[in-house]
Amino acid sequence: MRILISQFWSAAARSAVSRALVVAILLGPVVGAMLAVGAVAAQDAANVITIDNFTFTPPELTVAVGTTVKWVNHDDIPHLVVNKDKAFRSKALDTDDSFSYTFASAGTFDYFCGLHPHMVGKVIVK
Repeated sequence: MRILISQFWSAAARSAVSRALVVAILLGPVVGAMLAVGAVAAQDAANVITIDNFTFTPPELTVAVGTTVKWVNHDDIPHLVVNKDKAFRSKALDTDDSFSYTFASAGTFDYFCGLHPHMVGKVIVK
């Protein structure tokens, strides 16, 4: 095995292209894993509804069946997330608290703040 590794590095040392290839082979899986983690994080960020200044942002969100949506309260006062059809209801969310719900079926899910009913939003599940 030592001889094989030695020959491999000797061949790689002969050419800058070979060295670049060796680096790519060694770093490829690491970079791929980092990109995959970033893609998952971006997807998760796309399914977040923020509560700030007495509004839900975005006010309407469309997701696929099986998606988990997360509400995060950035206001200085508590808010509740309540579905009009009683499919889900959060506890009181203080500043930076969050509530998540996984949508298992298609439909339109209207919701509001249980403490401030003028705050409304909608999740459309397809």
